[in-house]
Amino acid sequence: MTPFQGTKLWTRDFILLCVSNFLMFTAFYLLIPTLPVYLVQTFHANKTQVGIVLAAYTLAAMIIRPFTGIAIDSYGRKWIFLFGMGIFALLFNVYILALSVFFIVCLRFVHGLLWGITTTAANTAVVDLIPAKRRGEGIGIFGLSFTVAMAIGPFLGIIISNNEHYTTMFFIGFLMVLAGFLLAMNIRFPEYLHARKPSVTLANLIETTSIPVSINLLIINITYGGIISFIALYGREIGVPNPGLFFLVYAAGISLTRFFAGKILDKFGPHIPMTAGMLLMAAGFPVLALLKTDFGFLLSAALMGLGGGVVMPTFQTMVNNMVAAQKRGAANSTLFTSLDLGIGIGMVLIGFLSEKFSLTVSFLICAGIILCGIVFFLSYVQRHYDKHKLNIIH
Repeated sequence: MTPFQGTKLWTRDFILLCVSNFLMFTAFYLLIPTLPVYLVQTFHANKTQVGIVLAAYTLAAMIIRPFTGIAIDSYGRKWIFLFGMGIFALLFNVYILALSVFFIVCLRFVHGLLWGITTTAANTAVVDLIPAKRRGEGIGIFGLSFTVAMAIGPFLGIIISNNEHYTTMFFIGFLMVLAGFLLAMNIRFPEYLHARKPSVTLANLIETTSIPVSINLLIINITYGGIISFIALYGREIGVPNPGLFFLVYAAGISLTRFFAGKILDKFGPHIPMTAGMLLMAAGFPVLALLKTDFGFLLSAALMGLGGGVVMPTFQTMVNNMVAAQKRGAANSTLFTSLDLGIGIGMVLIGFLSEKFSLTVSFLICAGIILCGIVFFLSYVQRHYDKHKLNIIH
């Protein structure tokens, strides 16, 4: 790959990729709060069937990511990204044709495959567009494209789907991703010079230097899996009028830290921002569990958002700083596979704990899980990163 020239971050191509990614993620988040309701109202699905539909998407993304990593390291990012995004857009129209829950399960699995392809390629491509010395800052800002979408998408989805206007919602999702695809067509991706015949081996599927960082992210994301699955239910339990505000405040917290956390990372390394970020996330869970008021509910969202806004881009910067350009696909697929797996484990674990004990106890356990992540980071991951970080970042 031709090296990035200069230190300018806000290039035309970087902006186009951010906007394209924002549109795709907004369409994705349209379905997060509305698809379960659609299944119940349209197909009279039970909770088990809804769970299977949701799990199919995550499972598919997790399966395809390692193979996507091989492909983008072998053939480059551009056409794989565009292919994935184009088909991802078209599949929104297929929901309109659904006749059964089984049809939706199959569709969500295929849609999840395309999601895994597109997001892995996009998160690898953006690293190619960012100056090496501003990598932490650039990845943090790029992350805003899906953080803002996380706040806007569910809100729009609920409004559009009012009075069961689901066909309109699916078509708007298609138009959003189509617009993102057309913008992405105009991105000038750096020339890829490492083309090689793909080899499906364990070494190519998983980037071994990324494993400790990826395990650390998996640990942290167990708690996020619990949040996205049960925060609405918990909000209703403690009498919060609008539990959806949690994600709005959470996204605002992430957005705030993304503007300066990356600069700290680029200047001082990951030790300071990661320790502070994980401590903020850990602090949010006792507040959520013990301060059962509207204020406590939203304060916990702010603390977790401020911490989460540091943690994810820092992990992504770390795995990309330890590999050459031709291995970034494998590095990012390893990291994002662990992200998916952590969320999946969290959905199951927190569900089990909440049934056996309560959501209050489950969220206190989440604080302990993050503290374990801090210990793992300080005792091993930081030293692993210092040992393997490239002296010259490509």
